[in-house]
Amino acid sequence: MIPYTVNIKLAARTLTGTLNLQNKTAVDWGWQGLIAQGCHSSILIIDPKTAQTIQVLERHKANVVKVKWSRENYYHNLSAPYCLRLASGDASGKIIVWDVVSGTAHCEIQEHSKPIQDLEWLWNQDASRDLLLAVHPPNYIVLWNGDTGTKLWKKSYAENILSFSFDPFDPSNMALLTSEGIVFITDFSHSKPPGSAGKKVYIASPHASPAHTKPAPAAAPAPTGAKKALNKVKVLITNEKPTAEAVTLNDCLQLSYLPSKRNHMLLLYPREILILDLELSQTVGVVAIERSGVPFTQVIPCAQRDALYCLHENGCITLRVCRSTSAPEESADPEQSVQELVYDLRSQCDAIRVTKTVRPYRMVICPVNENKAALTVSDGRVMLWELKAHTGRSTANPSSGLSPLYSPVSFCGTRLGPNQKSVQDLSLNSMIGQTLIAGEAPPQSSNQQEVQLKFLLTGLLSGLPLPPFALRMCPPLTTKNINHYQPMLAIGTSNGSVLVYNLTSGVLHKELSVHSCEVRGIEWVSLTSFLSFATSSPNNMGLVRNELQHVNLPTGRCFAFRGERGNDEPPIEMIKVSHLKQYLVVVFRDKPLELWDIRTGTLLREMAKNFPTVTALEWSPSHNLKSLKKKQMAAREAMARQTVSDAEQSSVESSVISLLQDAESKSETSQAISAREHFVFTDTDGQVYHITVEGNTVKDGARIPPDGSMGSIACIAWKGDTLVLGDVDGNLNFWDLKARLSRGIPTHRGWVKKIRFAPGKGNQKLLVMYTDGAEVWDTKEVQMVSSMRIGRNVNYRVLDIDWCTSDKVVLASDDGCIRVLEMAMKSASYRMDEQDLTDSVWCPYLLLPRAALTLKAFLLLQPWSGTFTMDITQVDYNEKGEIKGLIQEQLNSLTNDMKSVLQDPELSLLQRCLLVSRLFGDESDLQFWTVASHYLQLFAQSRQLSVSTSEGQSQGEAAQATPQNHLDICHDVLCESSYFQKFQLDRVHLQEVKRSSYEHTKKCADQLLLLGQTDRAVQLLLETSADNPSYYCDSLKACLVTTITSSGPSQSTIKLVATNMIANGKLEEGVQLLCLIDKAADACRYLQTYGKWNRAAWLAKVRLNPAEGADVLKRWAEHLCSPQVNQKSKAILVLLSLGCFYKVGEMLHSMRQFDCAALFIEACLKYGVMEANDSTNILIEAAFLDYARMLRSLGLREGAALWASRAGTAGEQLMEELFQGEAGIPEALLADPVGLEKESNE
Repeated sequence: MIPYTVNIKLAARTLTGTLNLQNKTAVDWGWQGLIAQGCHSSILIIDPKTAQTIQVLERHKANVVKVKWSRENYYHNLSAPYCLRLASGDASGKIIVWDVVSGTAHCEIQEHSKPIQDLEWLWNQDASRDLLLAVHPPNYIVLWNGDTGTKLWKKSYAENILSFSFDPFDPSNMALLTSEGIVFITDFSHSKPPGSAGKKVYIASPHASPAHTKPAPAAAPAPTGAKKALNKVKVLITNEKPTAEAVTLNDCLQLSYLPSKRNHMLLLYPREILILDLELSQTVGVVAIERSGVPFTQVIPCAQRDALYCLHENGCITLRVCRSTSAPEESADPEQSVQELVYDLRSQCDAIRVTKTVRPYRMVICPVNENKAALTVSDGRVMLWELKAHTGRSTANPSSGLSPLYSPVSFCGTRLGPNQKSVQDLSLNSMIGQTLIAGEAPPQSSNQQEVQLKFLLTGLLSGLPLPPFALRMCPPLTTKNINHYQPMLAIGTSNGSVLVYNLTSGVLHKELSVHSCEVRGIEWVSLTSFLSFATSSPNNMGLVRNELQHVNLPTGRCFAFRGERGNDEPPIEMIKVSHLKQYLVVVFRDKPLELWDIRTGTLLREMAKNFPTVTALEWSPSHNLKSLKKKQMAAREAMARQTVSDAEQSSVESSVISLLQDAESKSETSQAISAREHFVFTDTDGQVYHITVEGNTVKDGARIPPDGSMGSIACIAWKGDTLVLGDVDGNLNFWDLKARLSRGIPTHRGWVKKIRFAPGKGNQKLLVMYTDGAEVWDTKEVQMVSSMRIGRNVNYRVLDIDWCTSDKVVLASDDGCIRVLEMAMKSASYRMDEQDLTDSVWCPYLLLPRAALTLKAFLLLQPWSGTFTMDITQVDYNEKGEIKGLIQEQLNSLTNDMKSVLQDPELSLLQRCLLVSRLFGDESDLQFWTVASHYLQLFAQSRQLSVSTSEGQSQGEAAQATPQNHLDICHDVLCESSYFQKFQLDRVHLQEVKRSSYEHTKKCADQLLLLGQTDRAVQLLLETSADNPSYYCDSLKACLVTTITSSGPSQSTIKLVATNMIANGKLEEGVQLLCLIDKAADACRYLQTYGKWNRAAWLAKVRLNPAEGADVLKRWAEHLCSPQVNQKSKAILVLLSLGCFYKVGEMLHSMRQFDCAALFIEACLKYGVMEANDSTNILIEAAFLDYARMLRSLGLREGAALWASRAGTAGEQLMEELFQGEAGIPEALLADPVGLEKESNE
């Protein structure tokens, strides 16, 4: 245990309170695992795991309206380290990009002076991670370089832009939500602004559309609920501008692409969520609220599962999961099975009490795991909810008709071993299985468990209540109290409670409900108790109820200090406690002052009626305690001597001491000693009175006539030999009592509200508060040290002020914040690593870049010891102790579950890589290892099967025969072809049910032809009505489709026609014809030639056999690697899905991703999908050698030696370098150079 030490240095910090309405949208949860939230002009950084504020960024002058964390989808190394980067935009149009750890700004960007509407970091291309897209009102989108602050391009649109959304599957597509509708942009690129004005689409408000008003046909049963009524809504999207009465205003609250499946988008309205299929521009699903339900305010779609987190107006968060479309056998009516996408309510959390001042603002969810949500409330609270899965059937409502949710029994992409440890509820996709689609067999019960989902409140941050505040810092640190000193700040609030904050950690220590009305002032009477007073609002006589309470902090006990007094009297103006905490003066407005003894709680004197009216009062720091103590000590010694005179002499010394201690303790308990203290006060004429108090005698001393230059005195401060008076006109008068000099200084800043000397011996700094700000003066030199003024360097009004240490001040301001500032009073952010947090935070981003990479390497692989350890001191790591300590702190802050899993020898290499990328919130790693782990296992299984099955069965069938989960559809074309085809058929079936116009029917027919569903396509083509101009064309097409034979001549004719069509610009039609005659491979080639790469990949997935499809996708991967596209990371994923593992290893190595390359090759060898032979050894050894070098550069010597020992001859050289000057290479490494093969052949 570290001995408890008092941290005398307090960090500058900001305690924040309620939010401003403009902060409503300013909250974001980053991949880095932290939440950023705007509060007035500051930005709070919150750690959701421990529910602590770990940083407050202050630089904006206006309210913060948007914050966005940068994305982490790039390979991290020393030149591109793990760092916390945040962009924030405020109401004056300024954007700041922050380095959060040091609290400094990378760059500041200003274009217009209106509030920023939306911000997003671009994440698509490998080249630059610094690009930031912003919407500057009313109608500009600007692309900035977020590192340098330079503008790359700017584009304006016809309507006001409200927000935008990027297509997560294709970075060149984005949609703008404007005041009139939606604008789709298909040519977005970072190099130049979009060329066209985009495709405008108008949204008819769902309530205005005529489909709603049609009466239900009499024959049909009466539809129940809003859902059935909405089934009739066919058209919502029109390309013509709707008529004025049809749509008043676009009341669409939000638009987002669905990250879980391609080409789907959701639109949020207060009472429904519409799911659109963008290929048809058609609603394929509606989530509606019953008439009595609470309206939506926000929705966040998930990527890992087709699920929606919805926030309602009462602060309730609901999770809705898409219902499986695989039709249950018992439904007799096939039409009923797929009407639309249905999202079932699976879980909801408790609502909050909404009042005029308390309402839910925004919800954010954790992007890494998607199983935690945070809700920000207008009163400054942040509620942290976590989704938990409980196994077992629901007995609650069997008639609800919901199909059960299953959880996959796998961990990090691999089936759980029989006695393997795992982390419960790691992420959304490990909690619930995939949504089944039509034609899929339901999972076998053996590897599935039925689960229920519940929300659990795991953290709550609360802010300060609404201002005004009364501040008072506890008595200062001295040599006597250093062992138990805690820097406590008492804050009196407008609702009568007193909050006590510990300023070391910035955590609320206690909230005490003391008064029934606004607290006016607080005075501490010891380190653990204080007096506070409050006055009720006056009655018609001008009299109030005064409450003066004595509060003991450790026990929380309060009692009325003045007993029964306090009803119907003039209000208390101020209370002042003497320096020795013996006496208390209570000053009233129109009534003489009272003098109390604090120790006994007795009234010493109530002044006479003719006593002058007090305008300002201060106790003198001088007293006679020392001389009294000396006298007493002498008397006590004499007493002690008399008692020991007759005892034997030998033991005199010790007994004298013990008797002295006895006597001292007795005298302290009786507290007979009562020192003399003085106070001074001024009356309305400015005359200064001096009064002495000793025991229960009060004497009137000298009077000093008023100084002519001063107005009515408002406050007095006294320390040492300096007395300072401040008046209502802004003059300060400095008295040097020793030299008997006085000096007046006019500050020209109006009424001096308060003056206070700084604590600490000989520290003569003075803090002065005015109505418009504050100043610090040095009274020795009589000059101003620093100043702050509203409008000049801050945008808030100072309400109260105090010193909290000898060099730091604390201010309460009307924006609801309390700031601890340096004496210069510049509000500055602090470095996060200087913080003293109560709970340690897991966030590798807080470490130095090199240390973060060391931590990652340490967690990924430590096979050199045979066992895994969570203690960095046990490995050969030569680094400064300080950095080692910080890394160890990170390791210690992991949860126990996580530690036990990481130390579990059963955890396979792939699971470990996936788990570490999740822990680090490393987007690109997570995606790579998810796809790699899936396909490595798939190909390994099919290899084993192809060896074991008889030659009659093809490899493809063998692969299908294994019960293997498929990749989630959010990976789109990376999924297995069989699953991808099923998904596309399911989707076209849904489109067909939902189509409502000839346009839609035509698109459906085209899609069916490409998918090879000719019969259904013919039916659709024959539906064309005779008065349609394409009637003849469609009829002929139907005939052609039905009569196509595989005879040579007809094929060659059709092929010729198709190529001519493509040459003449009719690409889609030509591709259709080629697909009709089973020449889909040619069709893909044409599509690729014309730059339609995504379409070609889609077609290859749904129509080609594996060999032909692989050719098409390999060409696509080559195209992605080309310098002008530069999406190598995507190309790697495509190659993984084809099983080109050797090529992937080569690419990773050539891209200098040495750790990924080595671990991936290791996994390939382990699963037997790559063999070590002469051709592959070159790559294997090179990769291992480079990884060994990388580990050496990070300081992990044993790891480097292990990989070097497997890297052939070059590795031996590195081994020698590593262990030169030592007694050779450790035996353990030579004995088992292939230490990793132990886990092989799982």
